[in-house]
Amino acid sequence: MIKNQKEIFSNNLKKWLSIRNKTQTDIVEKFNISPSTVSDWCNAKKFPRIDKIEMLANFLNIYKSDLIEERGRTDIFGNPVVSIPILGIVKAGYDYLAQENWIGSVDVDKKLSENGELFALKVHGDSMSPILIEDDIVIIKKQDDFENGDIVVAIINGDEATIKKGKKNDNSILLQPLNTNYEPLIFTKEELLTIPVTIIGIVKQLKREF
Repeated sequence: MIKNQKEIFSNNLKKWLSIRNKTQTDIVEKFNISPSTVSDWCNAKKFPRIDKIEMLANFLNIYKSDLIEERGRTDIFGNPVVSIPILGIVKAGYDYLAQENWIGSVDVDKKLSENGELFALKVHGDSMSPILIEDDIVIIKKQDDFENGDIVVAIINGDEATIKKGKKNDNSILLQPLNTNYEPLIFTKEELLTIPVTIIGIVKQLKREF
């Protein structure tokens, strides 16, 4: 049976508490969190928000991925994999990695996950066609900058994330659709701050079902 994210987090949290010789009470006392909340995390009844996951990771001196990814799994070829969340929507102004935005999970090569924090997005629309099409799953490395030619994920004016090919110079960035029916989006340095335009990651991999 495939474990859900609550179970994965619960198992990882309990494992690392034991490894670090810590208890649920230690979490309650250090962070002034209710005992029932910590108990719900450990019993797979609730999943914490990303700020709490980061807090716990720092407390246990581990990576956030050590708490939210299932370890020890392999694909059909025997290669180690980890599970990352697929997000149905990403917007600015709130915790887009919160579980309520998750629509599922996808396995990725463990080596890929060791190079940074990953999440996945489901592609909507055809602006990146024919490379990326509706309902494709793209694996995103979370970061706030990019190199010219990267396919980037950006949030514009707080709206849902958009996926475009990125180009930049000292004065502006350009977000280029691959579908020629769409015009590129160009933003000055000032507009990046005032609109605003926020880069949240770059595409590292495509997952497509046939």
